[in-house]
Amino acid sequence: MLAASVIAAYEIFFAVTAFVLGAIVGSFLNVVIYRLPLGLSVNEPKRSFCPSCRAPIAAHHNVPIFGWLWLRGRCAHCQTRISPRYPLIELLTAALFLAVWLGFDWLLALPLWIFVSLLIAATFIDFDHFIIPDEITLGGTVAGVLCGLGFPRLLGETAPALGLLWSVVGAAAGFATLLAVVELGKLAFGKKRIRLEPPEDFTWQSLPVQEQEPARDAELRIGAETDRWSELFLRPKDQFILECDRLVLAGQEHENVTLRCFADRLQLGKQDYPLAGIEQFSGRVREYVFPREAMGFGDVKFIACIGAFLGWQAVFFTVAAASVIGSVVGLAALALGPRGREAKLPFGPYLALGALLWLFAGPALVGGYLRWVRGG
Repeated sequence: MLAASVIAAYEIFFAVTAFVLGAIVGSFLNVVIYRLPLGLSVNEPKRSFCPSCRAPIAAHHNVPIFGWLWLRGRCAHCQTRISPRYPLIELLTAALFLAVWLGFDWLLALPLWIFVSLLIAATFIDFDHFIIPDEITLGGTVAGVLCGLGFPRLLGETAPALGLLWSVVGAAAGFATLLAVVELGKLAFGKKRIRLEPPEDFTWQSLPVQEQEPARDAELRIGAETDRWSELFLRPKDQFILECDRLVLAGQEHENVTLRCFADRLQLGKQDYPLAGIEQFSGRVREYVFPREAMGFGDVKFIACIGAFLGWQAVFFTVAAASVIGSVVGLAALALGPRGREAKLPFGPYLALGALLWLFAGPALVGGYLRWVRGG
């Protein structure tokens, strides 16, 4: 009886430790999610700060989950509301750390905690910015391969060399699978044509070069919509076509012309205009055609990261599950009317959710599905 009580006490102690550790890591992930896409260091400043007034947050106010509750969701300095997402990310991370601890051999806790942390960071950065930084995708792939080597049981092996092999195979399978989807999607849906009735004014305006930006950028405004120029061209051969009723370019006015736009130049008839020498051009557009991708290349690298941690079987399950979940969410968005149809839906969060489904229930789900198909 005493031995059973001691064992139970140890189990509770380590479960609570896993939950608390997850909440602490979740607090750090909040820093990563906010700073990484903005090009800010996650180490400097070392203390978290209010996004509004930039005042450092005192240590006793920065206790995961409880600090936000204690301050009633407001900054102690400027009283600006702080999003409830911060404690929710801490709580989510804590819950997943606990689920890993309870659901897997303790020897696999470390690599799986790293993995779920990457999923959480990628999900919320993608929600906010529609990107998944290379630090998470490529860095996560390297981490997954190293975990395959150091923890081969993660991939169902006992020999480190086999763990390494299957981790690399999983990363390659993931990358190749979604790369094929991207390329096929580009062939089938690589352009979208928008007709404007009546035609609308547009303006292209160069932006001042910021210190953290590697190159010059610009904004393109068509009616009420504004896009960053650099975000329109993901490939060197991509082009943005404007069918203009009127165009003012390089001090000259043109009527009823087709302007072909590339990332670094404009083409009007046979004349090329390097964008490096242009501050602004404008006009009135009746139709435009813009390049698009089936999904971003960040998703391709993200599934490679997932494959590196979980193996090639997880890749195919994750992609299938993410597609089903994304379709359901997309249909729900369409049902909401015009606002839902205009909503941008990042694919990374669906990949993360698909990966979690595989991690905690994938083999059982696949087995149940196969038994159902066979009528068993």
